[in-house]
Amino acid sequence: MLPNQDEKGAAKLHLNFGGYSVAGVKASNEDAFTAMLPTETSVRKYKGAVACIADGVSCSSHAQLASQTAVTNFMSDYYSTPDFWNVQQSAAKVIGSINSWLYQQGHSSSTKSDGWITTFSSLIIKSHTAHLLHAGDSRIYLLRNNELELLTQDHSYQGGGESYLTRALGIERHLDLDYKSLKVQVGDRFLLTTDGVHDTLNHKDLTELASQKGSSLEEVATHIGNVALEAGSNDNISCLIVDVTSLPIERVDELYKHLDTLKIPPALSVGQKIDQFEITQVLHSGTRSHVYLARDKHTDELRVLKMPSLNFSDDTDYLEAFAREQWIGRKLSHPQVMQIFPPPEGSQFLYNVCEYVEGQTLRQWMIDHPQPALDKVRSLLDAMIIPVRALHRAKMVHRDLKPENFIINRDGVVKLIDFGTMKITGIEEITPVKIDELPLGDTNYIAPEYIIHNVVDSGSDLFSVATIIYEMITGKLPYNAIKSTRDYPKQFGKWEYQSILKLAKPPENIPSWVDTVLKKALAPNPLYRYQVMSEFQADLRKPSSTLIASAKSVPLIERNPLRFWQVTSALLLIIVITQWVTYFT
Repeated sequence: MLPNQDEKGAAKLHLNFGGYSVAGVKASNEDAFTAMLPTETSVRKYKGAVACIADGVSCSSHAQLASQTAVTNFMSDYYSTPDFWNVQQSAAKVIGSINSWLYQQGHSSSTKSDGWITTFSSLIIKSHTAHLLHAGDSRIYLLRNNELELLTQDHSYQGGGESYLTRALGIERHLDLDYKSLKVQVGDRFLLTTDGVHDTLNHKDLTELASQKGSSLEEVATHIGNVALEAGSNDNISCLIVDVTSLPIERVDELYKHLDTLKIPPALSVGQKIDQFEITQVLHSGTRSHVYLARDKHTDELRVLKMPSLNFSDDTDYLEAFAREQWIGRKLSHPQVMQIFPPPEGSQFLYNVCEYVEGQTLRQWMIDHPQPALDKVRSLLDAMIIPVRALHRAKMVHRDLKPENFIINRDGVVKLIDFGTMKITGIEEITPVKIDELPLGDTNYIAPEYIIHNVVDSGSDLFSVATIIYEMITGKLPYNAIKSTRDYPKQFGKWEYQSILKLAKPPENIPSWVDTVLKKALAPNPLYRYQVMSEFQADLRKPSSTLIASAKSVPLIERNPLRFWQVTSALLLIIVITQWVTYFT
């Protein structure tokens, strides 16, 4: 495992820190800063990494204590907040408490010089997002692509040749705190400075000094401080530098948040380029999306680029589903699940960079093999279940498993290649999820409970897999083909399973008990269905005695609802006729 990877080999958040602080021409140093990258993976996940800087107000006799209290208490208290609080809520609560304490300390004395006042600027990096909380005239800068951008606003005004703070910790009982967030990239460099640095060095000089490479961050910060001192700084000098060296996979809510910053590419043709990719073949071009085979000029590898259509540029739900597919493909790491790669750094476009899987779809294989041997069907079932299980272990439900979403590569390996309709269990904890008005997916493969009750779980995917197996064996669907979700029976009891034994052309060389297995796997009511994939696999090889016995004991109303009501109606008719004859005789 590499230093910047977690136990699963995935990239994780990693930062480098370096800082320098000196009293300068003053007798004491009233600045303070601190930084921390938690070692525990769970803490990084829920709280991120923190860097903060404070500048105690010189006119206060407790300036040094105020700045030190602010940074040390913030660091300890922030990481003590509940995991279910978001960054802004956690940080604002802690800073508010620190402000109240400093205010109380400063106002317990009637002497103005006894105030506990300090500026405060904090940078919290969690996943791919930087959160800034700020009050006063200390600053946070971002150096990206050799351009330095000031991210904070000074809360001060000039008067009589002096600078006066309008906002800081400890001035008022209620603190008006600035907050902003931005997406971070690997290679970003953040600078946190006090006014002894940025009031002395102009923007151009600070940019050049901060852009130094080849030196440690502490050496860069020290050099910035020394240049400021030589340039005549008359205040304490502090500079804290944070380098972003590695980032984890973005959270899905972060992808949603940054969708509006990306452009949808126009339809492309062979030979055109986008970022580092050159289009070599148009695989699909439709009203919903465009799919291309492209060569990565950096690696010379072939990739599949999937792009949304401009027709959906204003469809938030569609774009979020597109972003969710990218997140899933990057988060899952399995040899039978198509990999989706991170987009090129700094790309302005919305598209997914996918693994190129050479082979044929399962649909094409089924067309080429209309009457496969049962052993081959079993092998394909085993192969399909492997990637589906990987989804379920990751708390995901596919919802749209169908032959078109599996590819058999040249080595015979079955890969799952589409994640656009996936349900991510627990995503509601991250971002609100819109309830689908109509079920997503192919109406002939999605489970009845999804259509009737809009509810899915792993058993819903089992139903879809069983539908594929049924079609593989018979060339038909287990229930009447449906053109729209509105055409579906709205009660489980009204779904009529088509026994493979009663088809016009029953499949040859298929044991009759296979129908019993398929009927259970395709039960409309999920309570009567197999509860795990392994049971379905096992019974398709050798049906259990329990299954055979239960098939014989199932009430007629469940085995054949239509026949039950036909028999019931006939009996009722006989009773009515008998009573009528008795009455008139």
